[in-house]
Amino acid sequence: MFFDAHNHLQDPALAPHLDEIAAACAEIGLGRAVVNGTCETDWPDVTALARRHPFVHPSYGLHPWDAGNRTPAWLDTLRATLDANPGASIGEIGLDRWILDSARPDDPRLTGLRRAPLPTQIEVFRAQLTLAAERNLAASIHCLDAFGPLLNVLETTPLPKRGFLLHAYGGPAEMLPQFLRLGAYFSFNGSFLCPRHARRREVFRQIPLDRLLLETDAPATPPPPAHRSRTFAAPDEKLNHPANIAVIYEAFAALRGIQLPELKAMCKAAISQLFD
Repeated sequence: MFFDAHNHLQDPALAPHLDEIAAACAEIGLGRAVVNGTCETDWPDVTALARRHPFVHPSYGLHPWDAGNRTPAWLDTLRATLDANPGASIGEIGLDRWILDSARPDDPRLTGLRRAPLPTQIEVFRAQLTLAAERNLAASIHCLDAFGPLLNVLETTPLPKRGFLLHAYGGPAEMLPQFLRLGAYFSFNGSFLCPRHARRREVFRQIPLDRLLLETDAPATPPPPAHRSRTFAAPDEKLNHPANIAVIYEAFAALRGIQLPELKAMCKAAISQLFD
């Protein structure tokens, strides 16, 4: 059985393919996929998917890219959404300096978004972490070019006892002990199998096996062509298919020099610790 620790099945780009995705995921033996909302408007879509597909584990959060577009009632809406969906988690939340310092002004992914400055992102992130701690819910955390501020927030904010997930971890190996001490789990993204990501693969060779999970982040960050078992027909052939999780497991087992059944068992235990 496979587990996808982080994806965005609610993304409108996947809407035409949902029946095919569900069939493919059943075929490979997907046990659970943590589907992460990123803004107030897509939280109902995550709820609808969880009610339609038993393998969907719903997670609700305000992503740092969406922090600048939040409504005044966003935190109350998040609390109400969690109340209405017992067992759900919090995410995707976090910090992102890339959108402030490196993103192109005309990047189409950021069209219509007001880019929240880092202090505002920290305020929004801290509020959601505190909520996760109050309810002991796993938090799925995004971080891009902001690992120093991330560590500071984690060290000075209540955290859920069950731990939290640093999704698609791209930070340095030197910070692993500090994050591990705080209760971090780390998910390996299929795009890290690209040749240019050798440094990230080396970091994931150093993470304790009992703190590891695997993810697709579908429909974003597809693995390289050699590690794609599923693709969509044109014009959506560039989207990451959620059923690629099976090939990501196989490649990561080889990376760590362990057998696939052993990796599956460890990921099942980690998923249970974080999300059950």
